[in-house]
Amino acid sequence: MFDRLEVPVIAAPMAGGASTPELVAEVGRAGGLGFLAAGYQSVEAVAEQVGATTALTDRPFGVNLFVPGPRSTADVKGYRERVREQSPTEPGEPRWDDDSYDAKLELLMALRVPVVSFTFGLPTAADVDRLHAAGATVVATVTTPREAEQADRIGADALCVQGSDAGGHRGTFADDGVSPGGGELFGVLAALRLVRDRVNLPLIAAGGLVHGADVAAVITAGAVAAQLGTAFLPTPEAGTSPAHRQALAEGTRRTALTRAFSGRPARGLVNRFLTENADHAPAAYPEVHHLTKPVRATGDPELMSLWAGQTYPLVRPAPAAEVVARLLAEARQALSVANTRIPPG
Repeated sequence: MFDRLEVPVIAAPMAGGASTPELVAEVGRAGGLGFLAAGYQSVEAVAEQVGATTALTDRPFGVNLFVPGPRSTADVKGYRERVREQSPTEPGEPRWDDDSYDAKLELLMALRVPVVSFTFGLPTAADVDRLHAAGATVVATVTTPREAEQADRIGADALCVQGSDAGGHRGTFADDGVSPGGGELFGVLAALRLVRDRVNLPLIAAGGLVHGADVAAVITAGAVAAQLGTAFLPTPEAGTSPAHRQALAEGTRRTALTRAFSGRPARGLVNRFLTENADHAPAAYPEVHHLTKPVRATGDPELMSLWAGQTYPLVRPAPAAEVVARLLAEARQALSVANTRIPPG
């Protein structure tokens, strides 16, 4: 279905409130595809968001699920004490949960959501078959060629190939990329080309894409569409917090990968909490997520998880439909310029 999009632009699922039915509907109206983020939400809240989206648009849209991982054996209590000493509020209790994964999966099949994507792992092959029977297109988020091959084997219809330049959580199946000895990090173009060499599935490129020239680049490199998250954070339709919007607009902070906020590698703007805890946070998701939730909820930009891709200073705020239209115009211009540099055969 992705090669049939009027505009090869996808609004990434952004958990924590940024993805909204309004954002999804406006991106769809402009010819792209929008995603809701089911992560961290109750089953009832996901049902409400899907209902609100279908009331706003008759265009296809997607919903993303977090695949639960194993319980961590790391020292989370020690990290909680460290955070408590730094914070003006009491941290939450670290606990493992499966984010109501099975119930959400059943809900999306019952509601016949057109596209269902997965992050942090893969659904079972049996669940892929059930999703197909419910009419859903299944997308797996991958960061390496090996993960892509695993996703191909369970019957995924398409892959979202996420580069390490992406904002927010890395979609790795296992923790990697932060501590010494972690997995190799691939930027979006490297990941895209390496994955294309291993599998023959439609590929969606994600990671640091904010301009139409970026869209043209990944399409030329073999993607059927470009997935953008950070570019949509400043839109009026997004549920981005005021402090997060301000930090993005200032454009003065660098980004870094960290486990400090959730226990999983994620890229965000460097602030005091990240700096003080990056070397101490255990690889324990979602335990650390629950631990830091009250701290992040204070609204203090020095304590919040300010997710952003590496190219965030280049983002230009505008309504979502305008962003999609601008990306299309810029992509056309970039391809036109490229044609003048590449002699015809």
